[in-house]
Amino acid sequence: MAPTPAAIRATVESYIRSVAKGTTDEVLALYAPGATVEDPVGTDVRTTEESLREFYAMIEPLTQTGELLTLKIAGGNVAFLFRLTTHLGEQDLVMEVVDVMTFDDDARITSMKAYWSQEDMQTVPAS
Repeated sequence: MAPTPAAIRATVESYIRSVAKGTTDEVLALYAPGATVEDPVGTDVRTTEESLREFYAMIEPLTQTGELLTLKIAGGNVAFLFRLTTHLGEQDLVMEVVDVMTFDDDARITSMKAYWSQEDMQTVPAS
């Protein structure tokens, strides 16, 4: 049985919050065992907990904020647009990303693909 839209929304909101301000463990807790991550699409797919941990550990020390902009749910799948702002002193690095995820029955992420490129990053004065 597919998770409810409310459960999927809660996982997505937790994901954005955890990526922006949480710990690697908080992000990984949202993933099901055996989950895959392709971020960005076109790079090697991460297939082990160790590779996911290494990936998310890179962003854990950053000072960031995240904002959900658009969310579309279809069954146990979701596509969403979110803005991630990395605060770098007098400048912010702003990036809008489309993530596509699949979920297990418990609304844990089984796969994630992130659609973005260097052209999606903008440096702006700090807000």
